[in-house]
Amino acid sequence: MRVFVAGATGAIGKPLVPMLLDGGHEVVAMTRSRDKAEGLRATGATPVVADGLDRQAVVDALVASRPEVVVHQLTALTGFKDMKHWDREWAQTDRLRTEGTDHLLEGAKAAGAHRFVAQSYSGWPYAREGGTVKTEEDALDPRPPEGMRRTLDAIRYVEQRTLGTAGIDGLVLRYGGLYGPGTSVAPGGDIVELIRARRFPLVDGGTGVWSFIQIEDAAAATVAAVERGRPGIYNVVDDDPAPVAEWLPELAKAIGAKPPMRLPVWLARLAVGEPGISLMTRVRGASNRKAKRELGWRPRYPSWREGFRSGLERRTVQPHEQR
Repeated sequence: MRVFVAGATGAIGKPLVPMLLDGGHEVVAMTRSRDKAEGLRATGATPVVADGLDRQAVVDALVASRPEVVVHQLTALTGFKDMKHWDREWAQTDRLRTEGTDHLLEGAKAAGAHRFVAQSYSGWPYAREGGTVKTEEDALDPRPPEGMRRTLDAIRYVEQRTLGTAGIDGLVLRYGGLYGPGTSVAPGGDIVELIRARRFPLVDGGTGVWSFIQIEDAAAATVAAVERGRPGIYNVVDDDPAPVAEWLPELAKAIGAKPPMRLPVWLARLAVGEPGISLMTRVRGASNRKAKRELGWRPRYPSWREGFRSGLERRTVQPHEQR
């Protein structure tokens, strides 16, 4: 198939493009950076340069490319350092989830594409009540913490537009917490460095449950969604949702850092705000059963335990790897 990947040089786009090419697909890869276009060409993809927020450029690129499938991986998170001001950190990505989604869908319809695969997120957007592991049938949070509402609104938007656009088979992939090359949980990545500096605390009992997914496993699930699967929502996570009190000390150990600081809620409110308290104590994990069943996908790393050890354990970060 002819596949148009928007966000082809992002964290998921980097492994996704060669996986699609290896699978025999013809790939048109969109980036907003002319400097990265030649790198995409070297992989065998056809590069196009366009900013996701430039409606006309996006629509023109899609119409010229005539893809059968469009993959929406547009994000703008170049670094993550502040849980307290969550919406501020995600502001540009939120625009890509709203305006950028509209531009891609308009272009997809004009180009005659029949399938649209969009990036979303599982975990913290789910309602923070009931069971600790959520399925795609469970509701998103009706009352997110102050400071996370705009980001959740943008997530709702990309999902609703993807699933509700007439003439398009829309698939929403709710990725878990990403780790591995090009993410914040990688050697030199922002979260790894916050943990190393003991600025990523364990709050209260660390009862918030997280689901993770290794970056190449996320890309493999995206290939599966391009090729098969009914329209709908899919959690793309590993098999091992775990509370913060379990995974955070293990991540610190894997990177050779000291154990995380422990903060009571009252003190954490000053350091990480309501978003950080929620992430550490109240959020829910997600189940991957539907993605396994309907996409025929299995994560290469069934647990973050193995993934963290494989990609992060006891490695000394060199100065040239720092952002």
